[in-house]
Amino acid sequence: MPAFAGLAFLYLLVPVAYTVAFSFNDAGKSNLVWRGFTWDNWANPCGAPQVCKAFANSLQVGLLSTLVATVLGTLVAIALVRYRFRGRALANLLVFLPMSTPEVVLGAALLAQFLTLRVPLGFWTVVIAHVMFNVSFVVVTVKARVQSMDPRLEEAAADLYATPWQAFWRVTFPLLLPGILAAALLAFSLSFDDFIVTSFNSGPYTTFPKFVYVSATRGIPPQANVIGTAMFVLALAVVVGAQVVTAARRRATRTAAARPEGSAP
Repeated sequence: MPAFAGLAFLYLLVPVAYTVAFSFNDAGKSNLVWRGFTWDNWANPCGAPQVCKAFANSLQVGLLSTLVATVLGTLVAIALVRYRFRGRALANLLVFLPMSTPEVVLGAALLAQFLTLRVPLGFWTVVIAHVMFNVSFVVVTVKARVQSMDPRLEEAAADLYATPWQAFWRVTFPLLLPGILAAALLAFSLSFDDFIVTSFNSGPYTTFPKFVYVSATRGIPPQANVIGTAMFVLALAVVVGAQVVTAARRRATRTAAARPEGSAP
């Protein structure tokens, strides 16, 4: 079992190791062959033409689509769990359709709609496309958090003369915040990483995955590997930090529960 586990991790980490290694490559016109170690790529990550602009475009699309999808998805999740209305079962089904639809079909369908409506392809069509498929993931993530909440907490706030708005901001929202943050991180990662739907609906607008795909024929510039490595390290730091904080809270909870009643903290 350790041998098979080691092979599985090796299989998963080889592409990451390749990306990290070739971010230090002293590349010439192409980055297909190892030519030597250098720090120059990290000292000048914008050295390759258009790489930083494509990265900035992906950040803009990711942040805006994440914000819109998180707000819409959170409202939909609360409505599906807390309220009963006609068409609720159908709405639950429709939420999963963008998640189960192949991206090629999704991208082509969106492109057909934009062309029919004569909408010029560019930044806003990419944002609309990303919001559409991100909303489903936000709804599923936040919905699980809403279902785990005790509705009696909101009822207690109402008994204490809180208005619905006050009950939401002071009771519901703080309890939902971990789920909302998790959904936002998921939506941003999906948006930043998306290529298929983006390639259908971006027109001349270039995102970082699209830039990498176009550059792959002549060797991805080492600066693109630098940006990819930095994003991987940042994501890893966020995950590890979240795990450390969660473990610390669990230890504090167990310690408080094991402390004898009336003893000093």
